[in-house]
Amino acid sequence: MTITFIGHGYVGLVTASVFADLGNTVWVIGHTPEKIENLKKGIIPIYEPGLEEMVKRNVKANRLLFTMDYQPAIASSDVVFIAVGTPPKQTGEADLSVVFSVAQEVGKNLDGYTVVIVKSTVPVGTNREVQKIIERVKPKKAKFDIASVPEFLREGQAIADTQHPDRVVIGVESEKAMEMLIDLHKPVATEDEKTETHVVLTSIETAEMIKYASNAFLATKISFANAIAQLSEKVGADGPTVLEAMGLDKRIGRSFLNAGAGYGGSCFPKDVKALIAIADKNGYDFTLLKEVERVNKDAMHQVTKKAKKLVGGDLTGKTVGILGLSFKPDTDDMREAPSLTVIEDLQKLNVKIQAYDPVAMENAKKLIKGITYCENVYDVAKDADLLIIMTEWNEFRQIDLEKVKAIMKNPVILDGRNVYDPLIVKEFGFTYQGVGR
Repeated sequence: MTITFIGHGYVGLVTASVFADLGNTVWVIGHTPEKIENLKKGIIPIYEPGLEEMVKRNVKANRLLFTMDYQPAIASSDVVFIAVGTPPKQTGEADLSVVFSVAQEVGKNLDGYTVVIVKSTVPVGTNREVQKIIERVKPKKAKFDIASVPEFLREGQAIADTQHPDRVVIGVESEKAMEMLIDLHKPVATEDEKTETHVVLTSIETAEMIKYASNAFLATKISFANAIAQLSEKVGADGPTVLEAMGLDKRIGRSFLNAGAGYGGSCFPKDVKALIAIADKNGYDFTLLKEVERVNKDAMHQVTKKAKKLVGGDLTGKTVGILGLSFKPDTDDMREAPSLTVIEDLQKLNVKIQAYDPVAMENAKKLIKGITYCENVYDVAKDADLLIIMTEWNEFRQIDLEKVKAIMKNPVILDGRNVYDPLIVKEFGFTYQGVGR
């Protein structure tokens, strides 16, 4: 097939690259000349393991084409994916201005029959609005069907999630469009010994709701884990063991049931806010999700409270090392990263901060001023009164603790992601505090 993706963020670029890798001709439309020219050279604007190699391979094979021109991409495509951002407004509602703007351009350039898919995360009813916009502006001879195919990608594992999804949700009304989309997704939705992919065929509105419900529930699991961790600390229980045992129950599951310094990223914070706003707009007070937000923010603020306690109650003038800045490992994404809140809290207390992240430093420098950016773990630890783990990068798991202790002013570790075994760290002579322990 010939496919067009509008948007070259995590969702658009990863999905486009995978479909090109499967042998399709894939256009990617962007709006920034510099980014498009870089992409043509295989220079990608995001960090995602394996993505750069996949982009370069398919650009070289002329299967992956980058452009700013809606013609001839749209006119030649069987399927068009709208995969642009929907950032939150002040009210928490999703900003759909770019989605609607893109829909107009798509409509003007349709030729023949095309399936137009909204892959962006959008509130229920958005696809219907897109349908109306396209109907108003399309050429008379052009025919189209609208569909909702939400994404369920995890940053850092986005290629694997696209190639081997646990489900493909297709919200569609037309039989012809449904058959085309089933055919398009066959290579990634084929069940094998390792992967069981469920194809969910449903209404457009249901597909839109599935995406929000999924992310909001995962965020809820994380906040529940953090609430249990805080209570465990107060009653003398070991929170990580409690959560591990809970997760062994197949009805609950182990995934996303980890206590830490809170969730962040481009999806969970935005989608929780959006679902609360959707509920408010429709007369339902989603108090559960409001509490999920509160617990998550409190998990971030708890880091500074624990830091103060570990150094004797006063952080003023202390040197604190931060290991990890991105909101999760294997990404350079700083959007809503818990490190932003923690560093802001520390800066209010006149703390000297030195930090390191394996890939997110350049993005962090755009957002965080007034701290020292270091080249490695040991530069961060040098002369520090306290070391805080904010992102569970693998390279932090095997650091030389003996060396770290020797170069720190005070051997104190606050493990915001429960990376280390407390007994081992304490054997090296550190004062150690995790989450829920």
